[in-house]
Amino acid sequence: MRKAWWRPRSGDAADPTVATPSFTEEAGALTAEAVRALSLNDEPTFRHCVAVLSGRPDVPDWARTADRCLAARLRRSVTLAWERGWQPADVVRFTGRRHTARHGRLAIDAIAAEMRTYAAATVSDQWREQLAVLGAEVWWAHDADHPYEWCDREGVDRADLVACSVELVHLLEGLPRLAKIGSPPGTPCRETPSHNRVREVDQRMLAKVRALLAKAESTEFPEEAEALSARAQELIARHSIDHALLAAETGDLGGPAGRRIAVDNPYDTPKAVLLTVVADANRCRAVWHRELGFSTVLGFPADLAAVEMLFTSLLVQATAAMVHAGPKRDAHGRSRTRSFRHAFLNAYAARIGERLRDVASEATKQAAAGAEGKDLLPVLAARDQAVELAVDKMFPNLAKSRAGSVSNYEGWVAGRAAADLASLNGRSEVTEAFRRS
Repeated sequence: MRKAWWRPRSGDAADPTVATPSFTEEAGALTAEAVRALSLNDEPTFRHCVAVLSGRPDVPDWARTADRCLAARLRRSVTLAWERGWQPADVVRFTGRRHTARHGRLAIDAIAAEMRTYAAATVSDQWREQLAVLGAEVWWAHDADHPYEWCDREGVDRADLVACSVELVHLLEGLPRLAKIGSPPGTPCRETPSHNRVREVDQRMLAKVRALLAKAESTEFPEEAEALSARAQELIARHSIDHALLAAETGDLGGPAGRRIAVDNPYDTPKAVLLTVVADANRCRAVWHRELGFSTVLGFPADLAAVEMLFTSLLVQATAAMVHAGPKRDAHGRSRTRSFRHAFLNAYAARIGERLRDVASEATKQAAAGAEGKDLLPVLAARDQAVELAVDKMFPNLAKSRAGSVSNYEGWVAGRAAADLASLNGRSEVTEAFRRS
């Protein structure tokens, strides 16, 4: 087993030419050794380092020294995540995916501590929204007390905190680079008056859509829900068109933005397909990162909000219909549930894509007919081209693939039937959709 530092035993002569490391340096070396042990799958060394970091009765105030070292390493790893293109929601979501919810809560605290180093004017609205949804705020009175208050809140001992901290550092320092979407903290935020005006229109339109969706969710009559949902979808499509026209009139130079949306197991492939067809129908493009558990969706901000709202709603509806169908078995009693559900979701995504494209196409035709002299189609074509260019720039080596094959005919038929009955609406507000992602 490797030791982070060798210290002479009592009675041994120390080399006077070699400086004895300080306890802060020793804590730093132990932390580095613990992180390295995780990379090498060296469980004994990891546990030894955690045990030493957790307590040394022979060293006065060792716990606070180790805590300061761990906290500083955690904050640096969060900063490194920002530099590699990750955002707060990405970090917390991926942490929970690879470890536990407790690790995710520690990541939120580390993010809150690290965000104190940035001036408010250098934090974009997108980041503020994510931080608010995560609840990333400094809830502890003093940094020195955070480890004790955290252990008390989580109902764990100090060794659990140390192990959790080292595992989180190891995860964050090993994050891959992502294409950057939006401005990271520390970057001056600049917004033009025209951009502010467009945002006001966004909020008014989204409020109308949310009101319709709330009515559609509360009614007990399917026909009424369908009518309300169809009207909501029509407003979403019209919203996108109005946004494009207003931006063209005001000379708004803002281009496409990006948003990352979770695509979780099980059945992550058909779920990614569903997100892709929802994005395509709303003038956006989705790029799936299977190994990371999310898709990057590129488009204009108003369209991105609609994509997330619709995808979240349709996924909930599809899951409910799929579970309602119950488990499936073949003639020999063998389980066919997995193949049925895989086929169900693939068929659902395909049929929903057809329905969304039809609604969007009809809304565009109606808007063009009533444009009152405005040349709508070139404006929309320019925005589509801008999104495609953004995808090419952000993902120059993008590989396109086809969805996997489907082997369960019953599931395919059931999935298309469920898609025909689905309400083209959102289950909740955009902020609620983001919170669940």
